[in-house]
Amino acid sequence: MGSAVNTLVITGHGTNCEEECAFAARKCGADTTDIAHFADIIAGRNRLSEYNFLIFPGGFLDGDDLGAAQAASMRWRHSSDAAGIPLLTQLKTFLDSGGLILGICNGFQLLVKLGLLPALNDAYFERQVSLGHNDSARYEDRWCHLAVNTKSPCIFTKGITELYIPVRHGEGKLIPKNAGVLQALTEKQLIPLQYAHPETGEVTMEYPYNPNGSPLGIAGLCDPSGRILGLMPHPEAYNHPTNHPRWTHGENAALGIVLFENAITYLKQNI
Repeated sequence: MGSAVNTLVITGHGTNCEEECAFAARKCGADTTDIAHFADIIAGRNRLSEYNFLIFPGGFLDGDDLGAAQAASMRWRHSSDAAGIPLLTQLKTFLDSGGLILGICNGFQLLVKLGLLPALNDAYFERQVSLGHNDSARYEDRWCHLAVNTKSPCIFTKGITELYIPVRHGEGKLIPKNAGVLQALTEKQLIPLQYAHPETGEVTMEYPYNPNGSPLGIAGLCDPSGRILGLMPHPEAYNHPTNHPRWTHGENAALGIVLFENAITYLKQNI
């Protein structure tokens, strides 16, 4: 117990939130935090085996051409490092060793297209859901209330019941492979975060409180182990009270980086 938390934030090809993610990890107690371009992983300069917390930040991967994170998912599926080890093999080894993965916005889109989420029936790397264009047919940039499912196995959301953090995306609507997938997500409690109405706190489909039209108000998913979380909102963007849009009016909420804090605390206690 009490091992070092070594965090890797992966950037490149349009990612633009890597510095905020690295700052959040450091602020929440990570022992080491590196930022590596995808090319560094391919070249073997950064190896996933050297870390236990992996973060895929938000951004505009490849300009979101071909669909958000689609091109990036193909790079991960069909690339190997300088030693010839497939990246998917490295990801599987990383998970088998007990590591945590957080995907934010574009990072969430990448995780679902890689099949790391939701991994129903432990079918990792099988695509079961995707993320499509917002129902509003526009880019949404606003702060949203989130309800937290306390029954979820998600490690990142333990001990919290609500969040207030920003979204900024054009493709955030969850699209399940079929109705059975949506039912299974509910039954297995793999929906840790849902858009909520600011007045009632109840899960909502009402726009703009649900900014993209995701069914069941889904804002994020976890895998059955609870060690992988993907979400469309940006927790790293609320890392200080002054980030709150009405902080000058004395309003505040729990910092979004509580998700990072929970992950790092878990690793310190369990790795």
